[in-house]
Amino acid sequence: MKNVCFLVLLGLFSSSSAVAKPAPPGMVWIPSGEFAMGCEKSGDQFCSLKGARVTEDALPIHPVIVDGFWMDATEVTNEQFARFVKATGYKTVAEKAPTAAEFPTAPPENLVAGSVVFKPTSQAVSLDDHYQWWSYVRGANWRHPGGPKSNLKGKEKHPVVQVAYEDAAAYAAWAGKRLPSEAEWEFAARGGLQGKFFPWGDVLKPGGKWMANIYQGKFPVKDTGLDRFVGLAPVGQFPPNGYGLYDVAGNAWEWCEDWYRPDYYRQLAQGGKPVRNPKGPTTPYDPAEPGEKKRVQRGGSFLCTEQYCTRYMIGTRGKGEARTGSDHVGFRCVRSPAN
Repeated sequence: MKNVCFLVLLGLFSSSSAVAKPAPPGMVWIPSGEFAMGCEKSGDQFCSLKGARVTEDALPIHPVIVDGFWMDATEVTNEQFARFVKATGYKTVAEKAPTAAEFPTAPPENLVAGSVVFKPTSQAVSLDDHYQWWSYVRGANWRHPGGPKSNLKGKEKHPVVQVAYEDAAAYAAWAGKRLPSEAEWEFAARGGLQGKFFPWGDVLKPGGKWMANIYQGKFPVKDTGLDRFVGLAPVGQFPPNGYGLYDVAGNAWEWCEDWYRPDYYRQLAQGGKPVRNPKGPTTPYDPAEPGEKKRVQRGGSFLCTEQYCTRYMIGTRGKGEARTGSDHVGFRCVRSPAN
């Protein structure tokens, strides 16, 4: 398999690559460094992986430098988010009914609190229409991720989902942290490996071993759970990457700070030199839905499959309307050493 390797300048870390103080609870240190950000294209195949359906917004590959930072070893869990809600009384976007001012054309009966939920189809369907397996469910929120009849019993260690971008940012601020930039997220998720498809290398199942919680079976009809999980898994069930981060591929998508634009990588690459700590574009734009304000999401989820979405591949990108949650989107936080 052809693969273009990009070497990190291992000896050129800044002084923040070595931090003397102990790691904050539940976090690991990500040393500073330079890396090649994005996903390779070879011929008509993206990332040189047969069957991959990766969009061109992950091109061109461009050099980026990030300063060192702390990052949560796992996605934020239900029990962690519950402590935040108990301490602050915070209500998530999904727990509040949308207003007519926000959605002036919506019928009044549709202005109810809820969120987006995945539902398997009864038979094979065209994969061009995602509304066949996604629906807005009244009463769905982080406490009831699948709808009002669902709950979190036995799921305390699962990633919290049904959180919009502002909910994730509010938790991060309360915890004395922040959400990662897209560049920070990718550099950390690579775990010190350069030019690889996955956090662990170039092979999806090395030695036949599942390395992430993704979708097996016929999408979107049935997840067979060959990786031991159907739907979300508790955090930390698969081996960590080289920096000690769990679930940076699959399980739940993760919010990043950056606004989403498909042309942002082209803007960064124009200078031809490494960009230090890029923070994303100043405004969002998605030509597929120009009226929606979207933030970057990274890492893929338990619904990712080579049949439809291969964004568990480390250089690829996701996106989501900033004020919308779903039952496969969560987050993890970072902290700069000065904090």
